[in-house]
Amino acid sequence: MLSFTRRKVLCADFIASAKNVTFLSKTVLGKAFERTPMAASASTRKFSTSHKEMTVRDALNSALDEEMAADPKVFLMGEEVGEYQGAYKISKGLLDKYGPERVIDTPITEAGFTGIGVGAAYYGLRPIIEFMTFNFSMQAIDHIINSAAKSNYMSAGQISVPIVFRGPNGAAAGVAAQHSQCYAAWYGSCPGLKVLSPYSSEDARGLLKSAIRDPDPVIFLENEILYGESFPVSAEVLDSSFSIPIGKAKIEREGKDVSITAFSKMVGFSLQAAEILAKDGISAEVINLRSIRPLDRAMINASVRKTNRLVTVEEGFPQHGVGAEICASVIEESFEYLDAPVERIAGADVPMPYAPNLERLAVPQVEDIVRAAKRACYRVVPNSAAA
Repeated sequence: MLSFTRRKVLCADFIASAKNVTFLSKTVLGKAFERTPMAASASTRKFSTSHKEMTVRDALNSALDEEMAADPKVFLMGEEVGEYQGAYKISKGLLDKYGPERVIDTPITEAGFTGIGVGAAYYGLRPIIEFMTFNFSMQAIDHIINSAAKSNYMSAGQISVPIVFRGPNGAAAGVAAQHSQCYAAWYGSCPGLKVLSPYSSEDARGLLKSAIRDPDPVIFLENEILYGESFPVSAEVLDSSFSIPIGKAKIEREGKDVSITAFSKMVGFSLQAAEILAKDGISAEVINLRSIRPLDRAMINASVRKTNRLVTVEEGFPQHGVGAEICASVIEESFEYLDAPVERIAGADVPMPYAPNLERLAVPQVEDIVRAAKRACYRVVPNSAAA
């Protein structure tokens, strides 16, 4: 139990957070808003073809910074986002630049600050709610599903809820069952939400910008292990006008023998698998989904109609997963093009173990993807036949 004094401190902190949002609503909404005009559209600008390296962490930070600079309605709220500059340093430097009224530290009260954020979105602000891990979003799932996701429909389009819920999703390392779940399928099954899951720095930067600008609630699923990964980015990606359309997948590697769909960290694993498969003469096409809802069914089906085989990869549980939805789409739209059964690679159907050796067995590995692709191409004897 919390002491009476500690409870008073938490309540005072929470009230201060709410007052900050109220102040922001009154001061910002009392003005005429217009997004800072861009110098020119991306389509008319010529960019250098040279590339530089950027971490996913810096890509997210730069996207937040630019969108907050461009639109005074955008603000960030969550645990340790201000003084500590983010549990993973995604919000580094933002408190000093935008002040405590737009970068708001909250107590450990996900239900409370998520509800405040949804209410602020009702009134025209654009909150970004950070969860220290998406597992903690379960404390606030009523606000996310019943308040944010359904309000536009239930109000016949009169209430818009432009809010982003973001933070690390899926398995990290050594954090056990209650901190390792993938929420892509959970939130992807709910109408009214858009669900994005970036892989590269380009994805992180372009998709987060689109999410913040979107008029609907967006679930933005990052990956803790990818934060420190560096990826090449072009001058176009670094431009302040850059964004990636929601609902569009990307072919990371073209191929002709088997299609592999993946998102987040599993895109990297799939690309590694494709390199190994190429040495055995199998040309794998790797599709980075980027968007879980809406799903780019057109690109997935076009790829399957070309390769005639499909392997889906995800960290989440297999039952009712993202891969299951992709399989259903392909069966409905491209069944006659399939030359082999669909292969699904997913996390083990158990809560995440804590022991490192068991943890590795519970999460898909590169060799799992390689074996599945070879089975689809009839390059190995199926396990059931060998038994």
